[in-house]
Amino acid sequence: MPYLSRLDRQQARFGFAVEAVALDSGYLTTPICRGLQSRKIFAVIAHRRFHPKQGLFPKWKFTFDPERNLYVCPASHELKYRTTDRKGYRQYASDPEHCKSCPLLDQCTQSRNHRKVVTRHVWEDSKDWVRNNRLSKSGKQLYRKRKETIERSFADAKELHGFRYCRLRGLRNVREQALMTAVVQNMKKMAIHLDRLEKQG
Repeated sequence: MPYLSRLDRQQARFGFAVEAVALDSGYLTTPICRGLQSRKIFAVIAHRRFHPKQGLFPKWKFTFDPERNLYVCPASHELKYRTTDRKGYRQYASDPEHCKSCPLLDQCTQSRNHRKVVTRHVWEDSKDWVRNNRLSKSGKQLYRKRKETIERSFADAKELHGFRYCRLRGLRNVREQALMTAVVQNMKKMAIHLDRLEKQG
């Protein structure tokens, strides 16, 4: 939830000119994808798998046609736009008259009225943009960099500095523990860097 506001704060406070970010699958939400695209920040976010009910087609089996604003099912029937809900999801529904005699019905929906409904967020194009970034050559290189840097820092904090569990309760106390852990890690990095400079000199 607070990711974009924290990103903006870091850029404003420290003067960071952020060109690209690499995030894990927990950040793959339409607001974050939209926010990064509008900020012109190249985003690579890990893929998150959603498993449909056993035996049913996954969503990617339904092809979206942006020109006609509809989905096409695996049996080549059209799911036409119906409405948009308050959360920004467009609903595309099939024609029950086609579906009830379809040989793929059992793999498509379990609804009693034989109607298949597929939803698509109004900002889904931004999520598609992030997916394409992840599959690009530069995107793959960037995501590898994330595993080599950020994840190692988290692992170090958890394994060596007691960051696996919070020692005290309350936001203020947890923030203090997080900041002290970061201070210790930065001191270690500074000591290693100074040692290298001394050896070079």
